Amino acid sequence: MARLAQSVAADVPAARLPRGGWEWKAWLPLVAFSVAALGLRSHLPPWGIMWAFGFAIFGGFKWLTWWRARALAGGAGIGRSLGYLLLWPGMHAQTFLTDRVRPPKPTRIPWACAVGKTTLGAVLVWGVARQVPADYPLLTGWIGLVGMVLLLHFGAFHIAALAWQAAGVEARPLMRSPALPTSLSDFWSNRWNLAFRQLAHDLVLRPLHRRLGVAGAGLAAFVASGLAHDLVISFPDGAGYGLPTAYFVLQGLGVLFERSRLGRGLGLARGLRGWVFAAVVTAGPAYWLFHPAFITGVILPFMRAVGAL
Repeated sequence: MARLAQSVAADVPAARLPRGGWEWKAWLPLVAFSVAALGLRSHLPPWGIMWAFGFAIFGGFKWLTWWRARALAGGAGIGRSLGYLLLWPGMHAQTFLTDRVRPPKPTRIPWACAVGKTTLGAVLVWGVARQVPADYPLLTGWIGLVGMVLLLHFGAFHIAALAWQAAGVEARPLMRSPALPTSLSDFWSNRWNLAFRQLAHDLVLRPLHRRLGVAGAGLAAFVASGLAHDLVISFPDGAGYGLPTAYFVLQGLGVLFERSRLGRGLGLARGLRGWVFAAVVTAGPAYWLFHPAFITGVILPFMRAVGAL
């Protein structure tokens, strides 16, 4: 915990933004996009609302992170800026927009892995899911959901990272072997959806760590993540409110327990015990995050709309 506090504290001075009334311009797209998505609720099916809020949150935070990096780094070329805003799902703008580090060219193996994951995701969505008997709609939906995650987060986003690396841009994959964490902290900090992790670190953990302490700020970051997921997952169909937030609160409490004296004594932060603890805490209550109302009211209708069922 002390090491984490030192790491966060070291980030703060370098991240101070110049004054001059930038704030409202940085946050305005997020507010405008969210209001626009809310206005579409009566005109779109639940799955359309899911995508509308997903794109609103994504687009708003992309602009915010780009604006902050631009203010800190003194600007970036228009081509690199457009690439970051439109063609890259990551949120580490400073790394992407500067040429301080030029990554090595990716080899054939990561390309093959990325294409393979994309293909597997498509097979699950448009092939395997439709083979499930109609009496098991939740199983059908879960297969489709796993396929979509493989197709986008693990596959297409990995291909995008490799393409940018081939072009000499430091674009880090958003998923880094999430099935092989050494602990629950390792899973959420270093392996799963690093774009969202970057946002939570920059917008919640770092600003609040002096006021709430690292433990309190870390828990607040998980709560913020849960509320965002509730907006995208529960709001479109108007059901299951609070379950995604409860899932992320549990993750935060799990991290705190792992780092406690008892958790360290049990060896939950390393090795096989750390892996088992991470697997149980993340996968066990996954039905809170992707609750049945979301599967039946959003995922299944979306799969029918794209011809998967």
